[in-house]
Amino acid sequence: MNKINHLAQFILISILFCIFKFLGFRFSSNLGFLIGKSFGPFFRSKSLIIKNLEKAGIKENQKEIASNVLGNYGRIFAEYVHLKNFKNDKLKKFILIEGNEHLEEIKSRKKKVVFVSGHFNNFELMAMQIEKSGIDCAAIYRPLNNQYLNNTMEKIRKRDICKLQIKKGRAGTRELLSNIKKGRSIALMIDQRVREGEKVSFFKHSATTTTIPAQLIKKYGCAVVPIYIERYKKTFFKMYVSKPITISKTKTINEITVFLNNVLEKMILKNVDQWIWTHNRWKN
Repeated sequence: MNKINHLAQFILISILFCIFKFLGFRFSSNLGFLIGKSFGPFFRSKSLIIKNLEKAGIKENQKEIASNVLGNYGRIFAEYVHLKNFKNDKLKKFILIEGNEHLEEIKSRKKKVVFVSGHFNNFELMAMQIEKSGIDCAAIYRPLNNQYLNNTMEKIRKRDICKLQIKKGRAGTRELLSNIKKGRSIALMIDQRVREGEKVSFFKHSATTTTIPAQLIKKYGCAVVPIYIERYKKTFFKMYVSKPITISKTKTINEITVFLNNVLEKMILKNVDQWIWTHNRWKN
């Protein structure tokens, strides 16, 4: 039954991708927003978003935030077919980068760093811009449950975002270490719950959090580079690249992970409705 459902989803999404490609970037993004707001609640629970907002201490405008979160989901979905035009600079005017000098320094000095961020706006643009800057980098991703769709998304990611992709989980650990030993930087999202993580404070509540960045910092002395991307005027983006942060190896795995969660919290609070609140982040 799952195979039939997954195939049906794949066919529907393939049709929508063709429509989005025909409409162009801005029309697609705006249509995606309407689709996300209208049909998103059938696939992602608004009540879970509101519950998560409560957990994070965000009390005001919860319904509006929830609606905008689903609308942003729709935008991201509609923008996938246009990522190649960000890659080849045809849509260059839609994205600004603050902190480009930090990327240049990492590239020129061949520094080995860990880029960390979360699922903000069109988060795929971050790894793309890192690679476009000339930095030798591998990105960690979570495969989709729908194998038909996952094959398509993997092709898009490797072709248009970052050619070196590492699957999240134990299977990708060996590949991750191999890339680090070759001197490559690593880019990953630290905002999702992971089975192999540790319980760490996130918005003052215990949340299972990845310790991969902390382990790389401890073992290989990598600096950490927080990156954030925000959306403005609906279809424009601004990406912020922080100066590399050197963290003492004397810090524990837990201390480093708590620090990174605090960095993530500040990013989220910049634009509350531009983070994906639909994950059951505090699930036991």
